[in-house]
Amino acid sequence: MARQEEQDIGLVYTLDEALTSLGFGKFQYLVLVYAGLGSMAEAFEIMILSFIGPVLRSEWELSPTQESLITTVVFAGMLIGCYYWGFITDNYGRRNGLLSVAIVTAAPAALTTFCPNYIWFLALRMMVGFGVGGGYVYGSWLLEFIPPQNRGMWMIIYYAFWTIGTILEALLAMVIMPTLGWRWLLALSSIPSFAALFLYVFTVESPRYLCAKGRINDAYDILRKIAEVNKTELPPGILVTDQVTDLNEELLSPGENKTSSFKSGFSSLLMLLSPSLRRNTLLIWVVFIGNAFSYYGIILLTSQFSSGQSRHSSVALYVNNDQSLYRDVLTTSLAEIPGLLISAIMVEKGGRKFTMALMYILVILFLLPLLMPRLHEALTTTLLFGARMLITANFDISNVYCREIYPTSVRSTGIGTASSVGRIGAMISPIIAVQLVRDSHQVAAIIFFEAVLVLSATCVMLFPIETKGRKLIDTLVV
Repeated sequence: MARQEEQDIGLVYTLDEALTSLGFGKFQYLVLVYAGLGSMAEAFEIMILSFIGPVLRSEWELSPTQESLITTVVFAGMLIGCYYWGFITDNYGRRNGLLSVAIVTAAPAALTTFCPNYIWFLALRMMVGFGVGGGYVYGSWLLEFIPPQNRGMWMIIYYAFWTIGTILEALLAMVIMPTLGWRWLLALSSIPSFAALFLYVFTVESPRYLCAKGRINDAYDILRKIAEVNKTELPPGILVTDQVTDLNEELLSPGENKTSSFKSGFSSLLMLLSPSLRRNTLLIWVVFIGNAFSYYGIILLTSQFSSGQSRHSSVALYVNNDQSLYRDVLTTSLAEIPGLLISAIMVEKGGRKFTMALMYILVILFLLPLLMPRLHEALTTTLLFGARMLITANFDISNVYCREIYPTSVRSTGIGTASSVGRIGAMISPIIAVQLVRDSHQVAAIIFFEAVLVLSATCVMLFPIETKGRKLIDTLVV
């Protein structure tokens, strides 16, 4: 009755106006914690690869190729999963995506504990990679509950959960591996995934997704619950879907306007490559490839330099002393903490495009001295620490930008496809960061890194719009 009276008055408000009125309160904090738990689960399952490989190589007498295949199958699973989960969440709902990702990650992660042999281990870890490939679903879900004015800062805080996860996994490995062994480490590392699965019952569907699907009343009911939890009020009037904004006009090419609805995964991909979004999509793909290549490549460079493999010494991806391995992984993970602080400050003050371009330039400058032979060990460590810090900041901000640039109807597909394409960079990085350095071609390796960073920075400067402070768009008009 109250809503009908408000409708008679003729007052209306959009979803962004509702979220602004509701503010960032207790409800959003709960959503942040749950999404962060999902991000930690992803970090646990990825970072565990740093510790399991060397142990299995010894216990199961694996060849170097078999050991490296453990990492390869996980990334292969992620490559497929990144796009698949985007299609699921865009077409069947954010909550369905959250539930599916939690199940597909938790179940094989726990079952890996009981693996009898190498083949079963590969198969289950590929399934884990497939599930972990949907880790970005948590961030997309969180984004759609955050008011626009501080959206960038809160998303960077969400990415801090990944860093926390990497640090906790390193500490867990230091305690568990020497005493209980790798099976217990696998079992305990699956706890965040199971926690995300059990706590799923407390989640709600994204009101932005509901609005995009025309379910306005359902979206209003959730907004009313948010108001109750936050002890705030919705604006007077009735909720309406956002109309085409100036952001659409900047994104879209001229032509006949009609709202397009794509039901299949292939059609969703076609939308990303439509004239309206093609430029953004291709530029984002290059940036994600560059970020993944640089991020994982810098981690590998740290391992190579710290173990002296840039000289003509014996080659092993991991250092011989287990405690040194745990310490090195922990130290490099700590570099991400100041990176998060930098990105949290800069993302709202400097904007997305300027901050990303600046971070690329600084990473280039940090890697440049590595062209010189025989730098002091402390200087090399400092340079790689700084590069890891800054590429982390860039990685996080580019994830924010990618989610903001796409409309709700293909947001998860957009970020999922970009993450999937970005895995190409992760797969290429060992060839440059490991093989070239092992063969004493350190200068060539660093030059390749610099070229990738320059290309990525150029793509950022070619992005057509700045998304700082802009409303999220829900539908695409073509």
